[in-house]
Amino acid sequence: MSSAVAFEEAQPLAPRAALLPALGAVYRAQLSRARVARIPLMFVATFQSLGILIMMRGVVGAHDTEAARDVVAGSSVLVVAFVALNLLAQYFGRLRATGGLDHYATLPVPAASVVLGTAAAYASFTVPGTVVTAVVGCAMFQLPWVHVWIVLAVIPLAGAALAGVGAACGLLAPRQEIATLLGQLGMSAALLLGVLPASHMPQAVRWLRDLLPSTYGVEAFARTFAARPDWGAVVADLAVCGAVGGLSLGLSTWAYRKAATRA
Repeated sequence: MSSAVAFEEAQPLAPRAALLPALGAVYRAQLSRARVARIPLMFVATFQSLGILIMMRGVVGAHDTEAARDVVAGSSVLVVAFVALNLLAQYFGRLRATGGLDHYATLPVPAASVVLGTAAAYASFTVPGTVVTAVVGCAMFQLPWVHVWIVLAVIPLAGAALAGVGAACGLLAPRQEIATLLGQLGMSAALLLGVLPASHMPQAVRWLRDLLPSTYGVEAFARTFAARPDWGAVVADLAVCGAVGGLSLGLSTWAYRKAATRA
């Protein structure tokens, strides 16, 4: 009996994985799993944004430079919203409804690595569509191309903010159908408040627009179309977007822990 007790005491539990290695493992796993299923949806997100550009071209003329900037920047970020907010809300809602959280809850990895790794994998698929939308929009509305590279900063920051909101919606929704509904409503808000020119909105709607996490990514991108961009304002918008992204990802991590405990 004493030898058996000594043997049990000599077998400590394996330590939990560190955040960064666990995040990398989750990211690679999600990227591999989502590659086949999500690529068609990436085309849908891109074509959707291109269709909105074509539609808005009939409403906003190239002479209305300020409105054109908002349309191109908003349509580009909409690709991120479709994936990071809408699809991620559906994914985590389905994961919770089908008991998939039980698998992740048994793994010795931090909760933040699951949320961040999944969000990063989904956001990775938005890069080609966002760049294509931005380039086509610049050509369609006769905007300068020189600063289109800023989307490479907008994508991760706006993606983090929207992914955190999407994951939280999926994890906190009591039913999978509600998670899907919340994702669709969030994407509709990103469409209406992000793509439509701010100058054409009533003041009350502008206040609502300021509450949308992706708005600051849209504003940062739109500012770079100026002949002499105010880079201080661009950096400030990106900083706000990043701060909101940190808060929303923190919220989604808390929601994951809560959902995993109940699962």
